[in-house]
Amino acid sequence: MGILTVILLASAWAACSGASTVAPTAISTPGAPTATAGNAALESDAGAEVIGISVSGDPGSYTFSVTVESPDTGCGQYADWWEVVSPEGKLIYRRVLLHSHVDEQPFTRSGGPVDVQPGETIVVQAHMNGAGYVGVMLRGSVAGGFNPAVGNAAAMENKGPLPSNCAF
Repeated sequence: MGILTVILLASAWAACSGASTVAPTAISTPGAPTATAGNAALESDAGAEVIGISVSGDPGSYTFSVTVESPDTGCGQYADWWEVVSPEGKLIYRRVLLHSHVDEQPFTRSGGPVDVQPGETIVVQAHMNGAGYVGVMLRGSVAGGFNPAVGNAAAMENKGPLPSNCAF
């Protein structure tokens, strides 16, 4: 799925939900690597990857709509959360996912309020149960947009909130 498609899908979701949107944040800039199929440097077969972000709301109380792509197979292997983290590793917000998305890839889930300012640098990353933080994350700001990066801002697997179980 192309970046433009992800941004359009996120915009369409926001329009249908009645949310007022800030311009969708780009996940690429000219000359920068992007998290698209075929980009081996930024792909992971084992991990959950954040491939798009749309933001609505006001500074200090944003709603993030995060698109995740993951190799879900059921409760034994699924993306179990996405989160917003400071570059120093402070957990700002976590959206727990309570079931796998085997037949819905990529998928978008919203969460908030996320207490960040427009120019504040943050990392949005996803977690895969059993594999941890091994996929593509996005780093940037609401005002400046986000770019893909590999790695993790912080491994906070034991910090709550955590999923209590997997529904399916």
